[in-house]
Amino acid sequence: MSFQTEILNDSEVSINRAAELIKSGEVVGMPTETVYGLAADAYNEEAVAKIFRAKERPADNPLIVHISSLAEISEVASEIPALALSCAKAFWPGPLTMVLPKNPRIPLITSGGLDTVGIRMPSHPTARALIQASGVPLAAPSANLSGSPSPTCAAHVFKDMNGRIPAIIDGGSCEAGVESTVICFEQNAVKILRPGRITAQMLAAVTPDVRIDKGVLHEVESGAKVASPGMKYKHYSPKANVVILDGSSTAFREYVDTHDKSGVLCLVFGEEDAADDVPYINIGATSEEQAHNLFDALREADERGASTVYARCPKFDGVGLAVYNRLIRAAAFQVIKL
Repeated sequence: MSFQTEILNDSEVSINRAAELIKSGEVVGMPTETVYGLAADAYNEEAVAKIFRAKERPADNPLIVHISSLAEISEVASEIPALALSCAKAFWPGPLTMVLPKNPRIPLITSGGLDTVGIRMPSHPTARALIQASGVPLAAPSANLSGSPSPTCAAHVFKDMNGRIPAIIDGGSCEAGVESTVICFEQNAVKILRPGRITAQMLAAVTPDVRIDKGVLHEVESGAKVASPGMKYKHYSPKANVVILDGSSTAFREYVDTHDKSGVLCLVFGEEDAADDVPYINIGATSEEQAHNLFDALREADERGASTVYARCPKFDGVGLAVYNRLIRAAAFQVIKL
């Protein structure tokens, strides 16, 4: 089905209108503090199938279910470990997703065929208002075509989803700019499956045993089952070929200067320049700025017609781990050590 996709404001009237669309089994673009999501009734298999069709998303890539209050967690999860409650109390509402055994009400299409489901409570007031008005938990992956950079404003969603969904709520620019941190639990340990704005250091305040799944930094085998989105497939990628250059700013410039510059665009940090006669985008001096600006920059690379993007390698600590995780997947794991 083709729609005349409408961009709604974030007024109460618009939120109620969007909620009626969700109640009727449709999909709506929804702002969150991380990135925009494609929201549908998490219990409705046909509605969730529309998310997969709109995104052209592989069926084994699980969705995250969004709730508006801690009391709703039992409607989505069948078991809630004490450590999960501690994490929820520390970081919800906010950009943290917890993978827990799913409530039987959650259909397998929502969980990507798994017996677990990712759950989070967004801090964006419009997202929580839409969940409340809809009266059900909302399955909501990022509102982009599968594999492309995630959307951080309503215009990005419209570009990818125009004609595919009936409406998008415009809630402004997303604060975080990268998707939520996804964690699971191993006894008294927390394992990070996908890094985000909630860092390992922050989680260590709840439990000292914080582990990082090897899939965060390395390619997952194609046939493997994964409990979190963003682990298995090439993600976040523009049409341009992205290559990460791991080295100093001087080594970065020298590499770019000594290679073919036609169609090249560079992603650099802070006050750095790229190289002589090469266009570049400054994505920020801090990891938080880089996370906020990364997906905008990757989309801008396509708008500017770049065929190759050379990206400076970010730090691996704190929020920098999330930036690197997104970049390495956008680059299909192409990293050149300088």
